Amino acid sequence: MRILVADDHDLVRETIAAFLDGSDIEEVQTVATLEEAVNAAKTSGTFDLVLLDYNMPGMNGLEGLARMRDANEGRPVAILSGSASRDVADAALKSGAQGFIPKTLSARSLLTAARFMAAGEIYAPIEFMQKDPDDAGGMLTRRELEVLRGICDGKANKEIARDLDLQEVTVKLHVKTLSRKLEARNRTHAAMIARDRGLA
Repeated sequence: MRILVADDHDLVRETIAAFLDGSDIEEVQTVATLEEAVNAAKTSGTFDLVLLDYNMPGMNGLEGLARMRDANEGRPVAILSGSASRDVADAALKSGAQGFIPKTLSARSLLTAARFMAAGEIYAPIEFMQKDPDDAGGMLTRRELEVLRGICDGKANKEIARDLDLQEVTVKLHVKTLSRKLEARNRTHAAMIARDRGLA
């Protein structure tokens, strides 16, 4: 099986490539842009599976998916994302994506998903697809949304505490709870999710 991983973040790209280390996978190529992905399919032949980062340079929303599917001659192309909403996942699947892979997926799940998709099956994590796309903002308290806006503005906990007339320890607690609710790995990820969903 030959797999192409296209993601503009070096660490993410190399981590995903390392996850795809199965006995049935002969080759994993990695590239950083859509152009490089399209060229790789044209020069080295089609891949059994292509994993495309949704927010990568050149993607232009789901237009990049169509371009990659053409370049890969209709063979499986899936969307990878660290912050896209369920609406985006739905749109990707309707546009012909073989699957939708959150970057939070474990190594074992990613390898299983890759095998499914290469075999022609559609893959999307059930828990992710069952989320209410409008629910993320609703489940955050007013104070958590205020703290989240501060994070999106690049402010430190101390600055957010001063702005909201709170103790810094209270802000830390809000950051922890809102990150858990948004399933964000860290502050930067929380800000990405917030921007994606129009929460801040």
